[in-house]
Amino acid sequence: MKIFVFFIMLIASQFGFCQTKIVGTVNNNFKQTLTSVNVTLQSTIDDSVIAYCFSDEKGNYEFIIDKLGKYNLIFSALNYETKTIQVELSKEQVNIVENAVLIYKPEELNEVIIQADRPLIVKKDTIVFDAKSFAQGNEQVVEDLLKKIPGITVSNEGVIKVGNQEIEKIMIDGDDFFEKGYKLLTKNMPANPIDKIELYQHYSNNKHLKGIENSDKVALNLRLKDDSKRQWFGNVQLGYGAVTENRYEVRSNLMNFGKKIKYYFLTNLNNIGEDATGDINDLIYSYSAGDQLGLGDGQSASSIQGLNSQTPNLQQKRVNFNNAEMLSLNSIFTLSSKVKMKTLGFFNSDANDFFRTSSQSFSVGNILFENVEDFQVHKTKITGFGKIDLTYDISKNKTLEFTSKVNKSNEHSISDLLFNRDFLNENLKSNNQLIDQKLVFTNKFQETKVFILSARYINEITSQNYSLNQYLYQDLFSKNADNVGQFSENKMQFAGFEGHLLDRKKNGGLLEIQFGNQIRKDGLISLFQLKDGVAVVDVPLNYQNQIIYMTNDLYLNSKYRFKFKKFGLLTQLDFHQVFNKLESFDSVQTQSPFFVNPKLGFEWDINKKNKIQTSYSLNTSNATLLDVTSNYIHTGFRSFEKGAGTFNQLAASTAVLNYTYGSWGAKFFANTFILYSKNHDFFSSNTLVTPNYSQSEKIVIKDREYLSLSSNLDRFLKPISSNLKLTFGGSKSNYKNIVNNSDLREVKNNNVNFGFEVRSGFNGFFNYQIGSKWNYNEIKTLRTNSFTDNITFTDLSFTFTKKFTVQIQTERYYFGNLDKGNNKYYFMDLYARYVVKENKLTFSLSGNNILNTKTFRNYSISDISISKSEYKLQPRYVLLKMEYRF
Repeated sequence: MKIFVFFIMLIASQFGFCQTKIVGTVNNNFKQTLTSVNVTLQSTIDDSVIAYCFSDEKGNYEFIIDKLGKYNLIFSALNYETKTIQVELSKEQVNIVENAVLIYKPEELNEVIIQADRPLIVKKDTIVFDAKSFAQGNEQVVEDLLKKIPGITVSNEGVIKVGNQEIEKIMIDGDDFFEKGYKLLTKNMPANPIDKIELYQHYSNNKHLKGIENSDKVALNLRLKDDSKRQWFGNVQLGYGAVTENRYEVRSNLMNFGKKIKYYFLTNLNNIGEDATGDINDLIYSYSAGDQLGLGDGQSASSIQGLNSQTPNLQQKRVNFNNAEMLSLNSIFTLSSKVKMKTLGFFNSDANDFFRTSSQSFSVGNILFENVEDFQVHKTKITGFGKIDLTYDISKNKTLEFTSKVNKSNEHSISDLLFNRDFLNENLKSNNQLIDQKLVFTNKFQETKVFILSARYINEITSQNYSLNQYLYQDLFSKNADNVGQFSENKMQFAGFEGHLLDRKKNGGLLEIQFGNQIRKDGLISLFQLKDGVAVVDVPLNYQNQIIYMTNDLYLNSKYRFKFKKFGLLTQLDFHQVFNKLESFDSVQTQSPFFVNPKLGFEWDINKKNKIQTSYSLNTSNATLLDVTSNYIHTGFRSFEKGAGTFNQLAASTAVLNYTYGSWGAKFFANTFILYSKNHDFFSSNTLVTPNYSQSEKIVIKDREYLSLSSNLDRFLKPISSNLKLTFGGSKSNYKNIVNNSDLREVKNNNVNFGFEVRSGFNGFFNYQIGSKWNYNEIKTLRTNSFTDNITFTDLSFTFTKKFTVQIQTERYYFGNLDKGNNKYYFMDLYARYVVKENKLTFSLSGNNILNTKTFRNYSISDISISKSEYKLQPRYVLLKMEYRF
């Protein structure tokens, strides 16, 4: 690792020699300084972009260049003629001054965009990135390209964020296929057809709300090259193990993005641990918090059990022993000028193996014991999902939208577990069926007034059948048994309607009124049995549940946002009349609580660069299904849980402060977010912990506090043509619980994390990305437990020619609380690519875990235990791949 860091710094240091500074001021023909003028430095040989920037508030710009030769300085701004100045850099020149005067010439915005050839265009709420200006030649799929765009981050799981906010969706030429399931597109669609990447700020999912609602959402739109429109095109990629046997990857995309019809078909098969879909639930339960069309979003049936296969903080592909097969067929039809239909079909089959060895040291009062587990699980899952969207534009200002979803999934998990000295076998079968229908009518009855009426019905059934071949609960039940089993089922129905009025005032204020009724009905059955062979020995009374829980929420929400020049004031009152009914066996409980949730917010746009937002809210929430269960449910091979057995409304207050400095296109951007939350009532736990089992019931406790801080800073460093990102965060919380009949005890948790990342933007054969993050965590009860972790990574990219590129990725993990010799882990991946014929045939070599690290250990703590876990990793493999584009 030290060699790689030294190598990076050695190359970066070369940029300190033979540098020439180009500076100047931009004015218009009226002798006024111009801000935010796009200044681009292009090569006169191949028109490639060497560097770009924007003029500051004084009209000044600056470049530091380390290459000699002839270049074009291009100055462009909206409503001004573009101006080009040729400059020549020689060894004798240290500073070059080039001032520019732009001639005022009003033009339509679209004309300026068409004529301009810039790497980045900022226009109102849209930022347009030129894909070829940021591509480095080693991008395979859309996800790889987005990682190169400044301000956009892509996590290991494929989550895409702009700043600290996840995007809503990714569209293709203005049409959205997958909504929040966008990872299905970004992990599979090839990057080469992309011409422009458009980032929409203040995005509205409903086109009639654009310019009316106060939206902080962001979305991306991929503009395709002209030769990728209105014709069939795609690619096929085949990979097979060159050194290791039985390793394969098959990818294929078939696309046709016409003006009236769009098709996108894709498939992926692999057993190398690659996740081609992301979290499938993002596709099935796609929703956006605070979305105006979000009636019923977040409503789903509960799954009671799951075999514990929690993965470490590591790239998923390293621990994912899989055999995945995925097919997705997606189409968008413009049936007429008023009617559009979108169809989505998705099928996924996957078989996964997971391996973990762990030891847990429990310390509760005077009770000390250790559990050792050697855990292996094999899981197969088949998912079929279909969706139809119909959009009918009744008129220019009226739209009717209908969405229908159907999902069916079957999952079967089998585990082999050596628990202390007992050999256990778990068997879990899970099934899910979902039908989801939604209807939305939008009427923009005046230029600044919109009324939305929506209705939705959801029917979902989740059933699980669990068995354990050993009997560990002799201390709980005085029966002679040798195995246990449990059947559980949750039938959930949701129905609701909602009306929403938005009225944008002339002074910039916004009035919103929402009213509606939402009804949710849950039927829960859990049947726990003690068995001797196949014969049922006992059905313990306090371990059975038969519940019907119904909530009826009648609500009226009012919100008004005042606008006073640079200041904004938000006032909000949400009124809820809730009718609860709980049937458990022969008992019936009813409740009719009424509560009000107020919120007050303040905004101050100090200037173009500085912005402050703050808010305070008081929220009361209703108890959910698993909060009201009165008997225990078997949730794991050694765990039982139950709810409070009655109704509860929990109150919490939250204060938020957010400060932002800078804007898009600026060299410096910073953001700080502070959140303080106090739960005046919250669900804690009363837990009995023993070596063979634990029993936990929910109890209501007063006053839980949580404070968090997150801050990040982005700075473009001209001398080394690199972007520096610094992050700092921390949290502090305290709550109370009861363990093993103790008195109510206080638990304090403190966390601090900080890190940095440097990413180069060289226009040469070499680029790098390095970063490191530290994390400190501490939990205090009667004892104090803490740990410190560190993750450091280095990515090196070499573009030897336009046809041959190499990328090397390394990672280092450090765990301060593990024994020396077992607390550091190193990984290296290699990717080499050779283009035989551009846009036709490419060969590549992909190597995973080159250092052949076979196991990975980590360390974690809780208020009652310390855990050390070891995970089996995917061994080293090398794939030879061939990609053919057509």
